[in-house]
Amino acid sequence: MIASPAGFPEERSAMALHCDTIIRDATIFDGTGAPRRIGDVGVSGDRIVGVGDLGGARAEREVIGTGKALAPGFIDAHTHDDRAVLCGPACTLCKISQGVTTVVVGNCGISLSPMRHTAKRPPAPLDLLGDEAWWTFDSFGDYADALKTQGSEVNTYALIGHQTLRVESMNGDVHRVARDSEIDRMHARLKQSLLEGASGFSTGLYYPLNSAATTEEVIAVADALRTTDGLYTSHMRDEANHVCASIEETLRIGTRIGRPVVISHHKCSMPENYGRSVQTLGLIGAAASMQEVAFDMYPYPAGSTVLMADKVRSDLRTIITWSVPYPEMAGKDLSEIARGWNTDLRAAAERLTPAGAVTFQMDEEDVRRIMRHPLSMIGSDGLPHDEKPHPRLWGTFPRVLGFYSRQLGLFDLETAVHKMTGRAAGVFGMVDRGVIREGAYADLVLFDPATVIDNATFEDPIQMSVGIERVWANGVLSFAEGKATGQKPGRLVTRGR
Repeated sequence: MIASPAGFPEERSAMALHCDTIIRDATIFDGTGAPRRIGDVGVSGDRIVGVGDLGGARAEREVIGTGKALAPGFIDAHTHDDRAVLCGPACTLCKISQGVTTVVVGNCGISLSPMRHTAKRPPAPLDLLGDEAWWTFDSFGDYADALKTQGSEVNTYALIGHQTLRVESMNGDVHRVARDSEIDRMHARLKQSLLEGASGFSTGLYYPLNSAATTEEVIAVADALRTTDGLYTSHMRDEANHVCASIEETLRIGTRIGRPVVISHHKCSMPENYGRSVQTLGLIGAAASMQEVAFDMYPYPAGSTVLMADKVRSDLRTIITWSVPYPEMAGKDLSEIARGWNTDLRAAAERLTPAGAVTFQMDEEDVRRIMRHPLSMIGSDGLPHDEKPHPRLWGTFPRVLGFYSRQLGLFDLETAVHKMTGRAAGVFGMVDRGVIREGAYADLVLFDPATVIDNATFEDPIQMSVGIERVWANGVLSFAEGKATGQKPGRLVTRGR
């Protein structure tokens, strides 16, 4: 017998079950962290309709999963895929080839809507999403309509960015505290976006477009979340010397607006702060007993964002990922470029901008400690439009499974899958996703637990991982045999629905 899926009034036998697809004899990791088990999973339409022994059930398509792991499709908890989800498989292959079926966009205060930008190029870091040709969505509703019309290979869960709201509401004059009328406009724009299907609000207080915003400004804008069940995420004001003060500010904002908080890509940056994750995790853990707080992280000791000349340091390796005036410098070390130009690092960085960079700014032990913490979830923070991107864009999820879980034994595979599925779905309020059970959406990934691993490196970052065999989103096969199927089953996913 199998449990009845949602909508069926009583149990029925597997003999009576007819499915579109059955994955048979797989090792099921259900996304909750529960022990693995051998069984079958049946799918009809966009839902899972049977889990267990489906030996008597029939299906239009059958997949033999013997020796393979079957998990919920991975949820990328932190992306900058706002534009990528509209670009087709050329932009989303990096996700579906890792088993990702849902992406969280609009992070770090950077969202492609609601703003119509007519200048030649939006200011950094908004330009991480592209030039003026992409900034055409005057409302989140317009963006949601484009998603529905064009389709996508992955599901999209969207946040609205404070930096985007500031640039629009303050007419680009963002290097100051916002006036009351401007705060009111940002609040109204956020509230309307939430009503149109966005699920939360993000800040990027580290960046020049956002750093002049006071805590009170953030609270005033984010107050729109109160009546719309949204959540608050933040690329904090500082992840280095003042990381603890920044955590406290983030927690205070969440308390004031009464909404859940997600700390983006938690880290302790710069050599002088290595080891401080013991302190930061203690602070976050203590807060978690009093308020809803979580954090995402990526499994690498290097980060990547726009190149900022005033932030470069001689004791940190920096690799250029793209440059508008010097595109041929993508993939080269900043120190090498500076020597070739017979100048210092800062002057070379100024000459390269607008540009992006990878910076080796973290300690591996901190990375492992943060990843192992029970409040963590996995987000790639990949930048899909960089010429030479950080390898996290193509390798994050197989790296957690293959390197950190299988090879290093940082945690078992059940825990690894949970951090990438059920944990993230719970934090973001994604109903019926992130789990394998009857009635849940059929977002699924079949992979080989003995071979799954990342191939992308800092030297050669655009490399597909191995071991991911098949991926389904909403019951539709999106990736198989090492390539996209051409199907676009992705949907807009909203908090609580």
